Amino acid sequence: MPFALDWKFEGPAAPYFVAIDEGYFADAGLEVEITAGQGSLDAIPKVATGAFPVGFADINSLIKFLDQNPGAPVTAVMMVYDKPPFAVVGRKSQGVEAPKDLEGRVLGAPPPDGAWAQFPIFAAENDLDMEAITVEPVGFPTREPMLAEGEVDAVTGFSFSSFLNLVRLGVPEDDISTILMADHGVQLYGNAIIVNTDFAEENPELVSGFLSAVAQGWTDAIADPAAAIESLIERNPAADAELEQRRLQLAIDANVVTDWTRANGMGVIDPARMAEALEQIKLTYEFQSPPQAALYFTDDYLPEGGFPLE
Repeated sequence: MPFALDWKFEGPAAPYFVAIDEGYFADAGLEVEITAGQGSLDAIPKVATGAFPVGFADINSLIKFLDQNPGAPVTAVMMVYDKPPFAVVGRKSQGVEAPKDLEGRVLGAPPPDGAWAQFPIFAAENDLDMEAITVEPVGFPTREPMLAEGEVDAVTGFSFSSFLNLVRLGVPEDDISTILMADHGVQLYGNAIIVNTDFAEENPELVSGFLSAVAQGWTDAIADPAAAIESLIERNPAADAELEQRRLQLAIDANVVTDWTRANGMGVIDPARMAEALEQIKLTYEFQSPPQAALYFTDDYLPEGGFPLE
């Protein structure tokens, strides 16, 4: 069964390889082949067209895709990033530690960046004066180097990626401020396992087995990140094991293991929060049809109460 990732074979992808190596997919009667991706906007159509039965993508991108392609056979079935990694990453030495510090400073933002897409929500929730922020369009390859050189004061990006890219460029860790949008009023969810709904309706047991194996892979990775990274390095020998382990740990700590998932299990969502998230999306996106949470997420393939993380 082919599985479409949203991004490269980096630390946060390790749990899926653990599920292969430990036989969790095999126990569910599945032979899973994982393919790297080029962002959520690449993964979602792969699943919607049926080229891939399952994938991993940002639910906010999925919500917009389904609004623009009503009835497309794709939905989210398991929340993985309870908090999305959307962040503003700044330099303390350049005066950026809190949201309000962005006023009067230069923010580097790649136009297609997922975190930049949510910035207006973040700005509204923190009462930022956008007129006082100089937004500099930057490319993905130049984003962190420009911050490291002091050409911009902060950037938008995924928390774990931008932070580690700066460390690798020699910026002292205690000079880096990671302002996670989810900790500053943004109610959005993050990446989820998505399925082709035609496939899921015909193969409900395979989908449930797939999700159970994914949860076991994550549980193992949370318990022993170093072992999980060994599974990743087998597929991506050029990767820096120490760096990718840190990236995985950052994702676990900020996005996967949250107060909510500890109390309620991994995979499920809070309907009240999802309703708030849909209201926030309206700040940056004009829906063609009234949004309905049931179109974008179902817990039909999850166990009651989600998957325990311990």
